[in-house]
Amino acid sequence: MYVDPRGQRFAAAVTSVVVALVLITGSGWLALAQAVVFAITAYRPHRGPYGSIFRMVAPPRPTEPAAPVRFAQLVGFAFLSVSAGGYLMGAETLGLVAAAFGLFAAFLNAAFGLCLGCEAYLRIRRLSGRNAEGVGNV
Repeated sequence: MYVDPRGQRFAAAVTSVVVALVLITGSGWLALAQAVVFAITAYRPHRGPYGSIFRMVAPPRPTEPAAPVRFAQLVGFAFLSVSAGGYLMGAETLGLVAAAFGLFAAFLNAAFGLCLGCEAYLRIRRLSGRNAEGVGNV
């Protein structure tokens, strides 16, 4: 399965705005909503809400493997879940720090096309002796 990197950058831009709002408002519920978006996109990259909006305005050009994107979405899910839990349980510092890490990663992808989760996935695969698709040796 392949995804359109332009759609991923668009999704990262929207995510940056949402997570910035989490940091501004301290809303655990908004962090939880973003975590749900990450979960949906990790499970079905082609069904992610932000990517679906992008596909309405731009014809898809799926050229990159979906596996690194799915991993990155799982990492985002973890950070925003921790953020939501922190805010909702009164541990605001935990919520703030986890959201800040999520914002940093989303902004790097949106602004510069650098997906930290994707890079981590590729490095893990290389260390395990597998290519990006998870088949065979490098």
